[in-house]
Amino acid sequence: MTDPRPTGPTQDEKRQMKSAARLYAVQALFQMEHSGQTLDVVRAEFETHRFGEVIDGVEMAEGNVDLFRKLLEDAVGRQALIDQMTDRALVAKWPIERIDPTLRALFRAAGAEMVASDTPPKVVINEFVDVARAFFPEGREAKFVNAVLDHMAREAKPEAF
Repeated sequence: MTDPRPTGPTQDEKRQMKSAARLYAVQALFQMEHSGQTLDVVRAEFETHRFGEVIDGVEMAEGNVDLFRKLLEDAVGRQALIDQMTDRALVAKWPIERIDPTLRALFRAAGAEMVASDTPPKVVINEFVDVARAFFPEGREAKFVNAVLDHMAREAKPEAF
């Protein structure tokens, strides 16, 4: 006899969905900046055409829609605050406007999660360092991201350290 209760995602699948949502949020923020499209247009495109889609024979991961939406909305709504935090974490010669647009999107998504969620800062840092590795597998960007996010986290939630 089968269990009639529907089964949801396992804990591991839930973690993977949150990780995918973070990656998609960085991509969406990059797309918004690059194309000038609005949050609503990009969000709808990602939710309709990216989450779980098969592209070139590769199935894209399902993302946690709630986290994806929250990261986008908080990154856009708190962009000035997050950019100021990022600027303070960067070397004076490298304001946020001068860094790679992918990294800029990453810092905005990570900053949104740091300032507007209960996720422990160390989890946010680890997750977005992994996102950096996905975008820059051969580079030193992951170490740079780790250092900048550590500085931002100590400013946003000093009680966590």
